[in-house]
Amino acid sequence: MPISRALLRRAPTSLLAAALLLAACSATTEPDPSDGSAASPVLSVAPTASPTATPTPESTPTYTNPPDAELLALIPDAAGGATVAKPSVDQYGLTPGDIGAVFGDVGLHFRSLALAYIEQPRLSLYAMRMDGPMATTADLEPHLAEIGRYVGIAGLDRKPWSEAVVADREVWQRPEDNATAAGTMIYTWIADDLVFLMIGVDDTVNRALVAALPGVPAPTPLPSPSPASVAPVAPPAASPAG
Repeated sequence: MPISRALLRRAPTSLLAAALLLAACSATTEPDPSDGSAASPVLSVAPTASPTATPTPESTPTYTNPPDAELLALIPDAAGGATVAKPSVDQYGLTPGDIGAVFGDVGLHFRSLALAYIEQPRLSLYAMRMDGPMATTADLEPHLAEIGRYVGIAGLDRKPWSEAVVADREVWQRPEDNATAAGTMIYTWIADDLVFLMIGVDDTVNRALVAALPGVPAPTPLPSPSPASVAPVAPPAASPAG
């Protein structure tokens, strides 16, 4: 139905007000950058995740024994006049993980193993190469009882072990036990990334083989001052009588 002009004339004020209201609601006002009233744009920045440190994986035992020609070459062919036999890795089934079990946390880092022995006088040598953090001979102390049992010592007593210097090497040593032959000595020590365990019955041969293997030299003791080099201490002067 068309809107009559009369109706328009009767409500000019209300129509004008409605028109102005619609214009105010629908008009888009652009900010004038010249008057400084324009709002700064708000940037939406996605939060950045904090980096998570990756833990260092724990060392695990190695139950394969790849040939280590360099390690085998460190073992001499003879010691103290006795021939040292050095079998290849395919002649025995022992692995670094097997012997590493008695060396505690140190043994977890064993990666290769070489064996050697002397038939007469009897001697057995285990040489291990390790990776990861280097250890010292002192770090073997908590494991000495288990190490002794591994090579035939009946008890798990730590006491018979003692720190010693053999062939100018710092080692742990243990004398014979009631489960071993007379004269049996056990030695274990660490030199850089190498760990040695040796059991033998002849002191001369034992010391000769220890001397031929890598080791940490024992510290040279400081010489004691001679009496002539010590300056005499003058007695205190007597105080004058008051």
